[in-house]
Order: sequence, then C-alpha cells, then structure tokens
Amino acid sequence: MDIARPYVAADRQACLALFDSNAPRFFDPSERAGFEQFLDEMRWPYQVIERDGRVVACGGHAVEPDGRTVSLCWGMVEQALHGQGLGRMLTEARLAAARAEPGAVEVRLDTGRHTTGFYERFGFVIERVVEDGYAPGSDRHDMRLGL
Repeated sequence: MDIARPYVAADRQACLALFDSNAPRFFDPSERAGFEQFLDEMRWPYQVIERDGRVVACGGHAVEPDGRTVSLCWGMVEQALHGQGLGRMLTEARLAAARAEPGAVEVRLDTGRHTTGFYERFGFVIERVVEDGYAPGSDRHDMRLGL
C-alpha cells in the first residue's frame, strides 16, 4: 500500500537516491547539489510516498511571493517504478495542496522534455522552452495550469 506523508530529515538519503535513479535521463547530475541544498533548507511543504516502508517518490510545492502562484518543485519517482501510478498520486497530492493555498490561482512548474506529456495530462500547458535551461543539452520546459 502506498502512503503519502510529510518529508522528515530522516528521508534525505532516500530522496537523494531517488534523484540518482533518475539521472541523467530526467535530471542532469549537475542539479544534485541544488536538490541537496533544497532538502537541507526545507522552506516549503514537501512530501514523500512510501511503499512497504520505503520512500519511492517525493515532491513539493512553494507559494510564490505574489501569493497567487504555486510552483511545484523537485518531484520524482524511483526510476524502476515509473508507470505504476506513483507520479500521478504525487502530482494529485501536490495539486490538492496547491488548491488549498489561500489566494492561489495558478500552478507553475519547470520540467525536462521527457515529462511534459505527463504533466499535459493534468492540463498543464507549455509556456516556453529554455534551450540548455538545466545544463548543456538539457532544455527546460516552463508549464502552467490555471486553478
């Protein structure tokens, strides 16, 4: 049974292992330091999904300074478990959290080319593509969803 719960510091290594399982296809290895810093500072709501007591997915959201925009951040599922509904479960949980934020009217995210189709199924649309936005050869796709 899959269980979603808030991130705790003891999840750090498991989340880093999730990142590593998705590099280099979904994350450029150069992004790992930024993810480590994000986990260490943990300024925004972040959650994990457990399966049989093991962290298999993680992701969060941040409310932008305008108070109207929520950004999804650092969402990932263990590479070997892609296609089993964990990404959908994680995204639905993050969108529910975004909708619960007072004053939020839209959700934004940036992602790589391999996951744009996944997010389009939730209604996100690509607003722009930044060539080499993450690293050389790794374009960033900025996407938006109205709430």
